[in-house]
Amino acid sequence: MSLPAMESLIMVFHRYSDKDGKRNTLSKKELKQLMETELASFLKSQKDPATIDKIMKDLDQNGDGEVSFEEFVSLVVGLSIACEEIYQLQSKTPSKK
Repeated sequence: MSLPAMESLIMVFHRYSDKDGKRNTLSKKELKQLMETELASFLKSQKDPATIDKIMKDLDQNGDGEVSFEEFVSLVVGLSIACEEIYQLQSKTPSKK
């Protein structure tokens, strides 16, 4: 990952984590705002209305009701792996000439 990509990731996290006064964590509301804005197509593809609740539960490893940057990164890793798998599948499909 390039330095600008890492900077963007950090900036996105803090753009939302700064909204409720706790600068270094995302509340459930902030996580929802982040996902609705930054990952709208992912959320639209999910058919389960409890998607945010499930993601929050999965990310909040220490159970404090908030998502730290370290916990947030696991979401980015999971989504990156899923996107790479889709890329691999698409690259195996023969292109029409």
